[in-house]
Amino acid sequence: MTLLDRVAMLVRANLNDLVDKAENPEKLLRQLLLDMQNQYLQLKTQVAVAIAGQHQLEKQQQENAAAQQEWVRKAEIAVSKNEEALARVALERSLTFENAARKFAEQVADQKNQVELLRDSLQRLETKMAETKTRAEVLIAQHRRARLHAKVNGDGVNGDAAFERLEARVSDVEMMGEARRIAGQELDTEAQLMQLEKADRVDRMLAELKHRLTST
Repeated sequence: MTLLDRVAMLVRANLNDLVDKAENPEKLLRQLLLDMQNQYLQLKTQVAVAIAGQHQLEKQQQENAAAQQEWVRKAEIAVSKNEEALARVALERSLTFENAARKFAEQVADQKNQVELLRDSLQRLETKMAETKTRAEVLIAQHRRARLHAKVNGDGVNGDAAFERLEARVSDVEMMGEARRIAGQELDTEAQLMQLEKADRVDRMLAELKHRLTST
């Protein structure tokens, strides 16, 4: 079970049911609060790690975008010196960095979504912790009165069986995580078409570059 799954289980736990059907409500609530605190600290750490990862991806995206612009500048210099072959090489290099910058941009978007998901889970868990702390004493007092009333009136209480049923039901609550699959290897013909497309783009970029430099 993942961290987010465990957090979801704690957030969905019904405090009234837990207290009413547990044999030892005080012990159960203390353990519940301890579990929440442990998961909260882990989740808070994961939020910090995810934010740091987002910043690193953004930095790599910016560095590749800057490198792409630098190679275009070098291509312009090569064209101005009538070094068309060097200009083509520079433009091809610029495309490599442009592609890398685009992929990093996609990763940045995914990472931002992950950060928001973690932050939302952290906020929900924090709210649940506050709710549990403020209601724990009231629920325990209610449970004590109910048990005292049952004892005075001779009612039987099967706390063990009720708690086991509740525990099984709560532990079955899980969230479905998202999964990604990466496609397999590309076909040779597709790779060749991509290479032709790249060469055609370099030709167009070179022509545009020549036209811009000759027009100024």
